[in-house]
Amino acid sequence: MKQPDSLQRFMFEHAAVRGGIVHLDACWQAVLERRDYPPALRTLLGELMAAAALLSATLKFGGSLIMQIQGGGPIKLLVVECGADLTMRAMAHWQGDLPDGDSFAALVGEGRFVITLDPKKGRQTYQGIVDLEGGSVAEVLENYMRRSEQLETRLWLAADANRAGGLLLQRMPDGKDKDADAWNRAIHLGETVKQQELLSLPARKIIHRLFHEEDIRLFDSTPVHFGCSCSRERVATTLRMLGRDEIKSVLQETGYVEVDCEFCNQHYVFDAVDAEQIFVASPVVMETGQTRH
Repeated sequence: MKQPDSLQRFMFEHAAVRGGIVHLDACWQAVLERRDYPPALRTLLGELMAAAALLSATLKFGGSLIMQIQGGGPIKLLVVECGADLTMRAMAHWQGDLPDGDSFAALVGEGRFVITLDPKKGRQTYQGIVDLEGGSVAEVLENYMRRSEQLETRLWLAADANRAGGLLLQRMPDGKDKDADAWNRAIHLGETVKQQELLSLPARKIIHRLFHEEDIRLFDSTPVHFGCSCSRERVATTLRMLGRDEIKSVLQETGYVEVDCEFCNQHYVFDAVDAEQIFVASPVVMETGQTRH
């Protein structure tokens, strides 16, 4: 059954346990339409998208959550960005053939997991970097949250060619448990969820199926959608950072500069006149850190 792209948050009324269920359909298809990913990579990227949406709902911030798995195996990079408004985009790099039956460890190899909180508006960015530990996307994130953020977190993730989804349970920090066994009970119930349920059942049905004997508070669901923040102005800023000489050499060779956004495949072209305007409009930065126009 097709589900709307949405995030459903919930919490246990008498225990320090919160959770969320996410369904990605149109948002996931928007990512797949822009690049032909091998099935094995597609599954991992869909799971990482679901995890990013679920974790972003536990944070209080106004910018973007960016998750990266940097691998030393055939899969070189998985990147998902999720805004505070649940606007999402994702991309991946890989090399060679990716056999369907290979394990997470075989596909990614040794590498790093990087999580970045970018609050935007010139404020300081937070970044955490750890070695990849775990045999799945869910285990990597659980280990990161436990060791780096000291938050007990469990994730169940699923993705196929049509949709992605997931369930998160988290023990709230500094929570006062009136029900000391609630966390263990919630995990035990969460373990019974099936991947097909995560992909096809409405969030409220999953919650009822798993936790109908618990006192659960449901919040309003939040829509999730695909969106890319690239623009011609942002590309121009990147080209400006490369410097006039570098851009001039490209123009002499080809007559224009081409840039493709790896997230949405938007194609940008700058000719000699466009390139000159980039540098005419740019400020000159003084050694003192002041800016002269």
